[in-house]
Amino acid sequence: MDLIDSHCHLQGFQKNGSLAEVLDRAAAAGVGQMIAVGTSPSDWVPYRELSASYPGRIHYTVGLHPCYVEADWENDLSQISPFFMPPHAPCALGEIGLDYFHLPKDPVAAGEAMLCQEAAFSEQLALARELNVPVIIHSRDAFDDTRRLIDASGIDWQRVVFHCCSYGPEEIHQINERGGRASFTGIVTYKNAESVRAALRSQGPEGLMLETDCPYLTPEPHRGSGNEPAFIEHIAQRCAEELGLEPAALATLTSANTRSFFGLK
Repeated sequence: MDLIDSHCHLQGFQKNGSLAEVLDRAAAAGVGQMIAVGTSPSDWVPYRELSASYPGRIHYTVGLHPCYVEADWENDLSQISPFFMPPHAPCALGEIGLDYFHLPKDPVAAGEAMLCQEAAFSEQLALARELNVPVIIHSRDAFDDTRRLIDASGIDWQRVVFHCCSYGPEEIHQINERGGRASFTGIVTYKNAESVRAALRSQGPEGLMLETDCPYLTPEPHRGSGNEPAFIEHIAQRCAEELGLEPAALATLTSANTRSFFGLK
């Protein structure tokens, strides 16, 4: 099958020396391309170097994840624009957004964190609009505010993907009607994730993209162990079942969607 892992985190494999084996297993599973998604300055340069070492096979993005928005976030954001200069530019800005699940327990600290997240998110949306690049959205327990800030930014929703969909059909409808899309992870294979599967069916195959979000969210039947790009095949299988498609056909479709959205060759 022709599969693309549209969202993965590879730095852990780099650090523990297992990346070569991970890439070999991905190739054996039909995963020809993958996107290493940036979350903070600590992984932006390593992912750019990784992309340069595996041209056409590993692509990368840069963005400040909401959980890494700290006191010096403005300095972090000032480093993003230079990455988009050739020859090894990212394929998107992300992952960026809002995360209200991991807020501090203290109400005052939580409120301050939310304000910082919103400010960093808004500034990165403005930058994405200026650069005219795709945007990968992280949104957890924060749908209404995420949607509101994207609407206010004036960014083209057709360039927006909500990664790791954890919302239901109603939220997906609001994303889709604006021109955006969601991508789906191993969550779709979990027994208790019927609302996410309902969201998948609601969106349908048009614009659908698949991701592992590894090393997190390992799909069945490997749940309980580490996740890696090779396991995208299990996500594709379950999505194909839900949408009434043959796995090979779904793989071809989602890979075409991913290449079109991110401008991959």
